[in-house]
Amino acid sequence: KSRVSETSVTIIGHSEDGNKTRVRLPSGARKTLSSDCRAIVGIVAGGGRTDKPIMKAGRAYHKYKAKRHCWPVVRGVAMNPVDHPHGGGNHQHIGHPSTVRRDAPKGQKVGLIAARRTGRIRGTRTEKR
Repeated sequence: KSRVSETSVTIIGHSEDGNKTRVRLPSGARKTLSSDCRAIVGIVAGGGRTDKPIMKAGRAYHKYKAKRHCWPVVRGVAMNPVDHPHGGGNHQHIGHPSTVRRDAPKGQKVGLIAARRTGRIRGTRTEKR
């Protein structure tokens, strides 16, 4: 388990011989570890860090600048046709079906890749016994 803020495990119990320890992960999964494993006991630093809203673009810029280039996210329809297959036109529309085949070349493979179905799911599914 990585040591980052807001990450912790809860000790559920120990085995009778004392060699194994059961812990509960944040996902809810339970894991058995060796009792020889080391851990830091106490309150995790930085708890509640994600509760505060970012509020402005400058804070988001500096947040993702320290991580990787994944911000800002620009829509394809807002781009020019040389930049994206969905770009261009006098209105922001895709202009052709957004589904694309699985073996399409890399620059063309945007949108719904090898979609089995598209559109809204209407009605309820009934299970057959």
